[in-house]
Amino acid sequence: MKLQPILAITLVAGLATAGCAMRSGRDRIVTAPAPCEDVTVQVYFEPDSAQVTAEGRAVIAQASSQAKSCRIDRVLVMGLADAAGAPAANLELSKRRATSVSEALSANGLPTAEFDLRAAGQSGAVTRTGDAQPLRRRTDVTVELSAPR
Repeated sequence: MKLQPILAITLVAGLATAGCAMRSGRDRIVTAPAPCEDVTVQVYFEPDSAQVTAEGRAVIAQASSQAKSCRIDRVLVMGLADAAGAPAANLELSKRRATSVSEALSANGLPTAEFDLRAAGQSGAVTRTGDAQPLRRRTDVTVELSAPR
């Protein structure tokens, strides 16, 4: 009769150990990578400047990081300017902004062969009612992604 309590203790200890084994198996579950969805960001500039700011570099680094594990189909970089100043100067400024952002994206590892650079200047900076659009001192970036091959 003295063997029965020992058998019960052994059974309880075995069940407790089995539960631990199940938890360690759960620790090994691998999560699926994030899906390769297009990334769209805006990089803002100081007035009359095409120099990427520290905040802009952080935005570019984050967008580049999100794209690393995916196939990059195309990178659309659209430089914009506000309505202050001459239209020709704003077009040139928006081209420089698009170029500086594309160079920063390339420095973060995105392939330059996939870049589509555009510049809108101040086109669209004023609404039909004559109001100026706010925050047009920027470059819009869309990284079109798909699953890696």
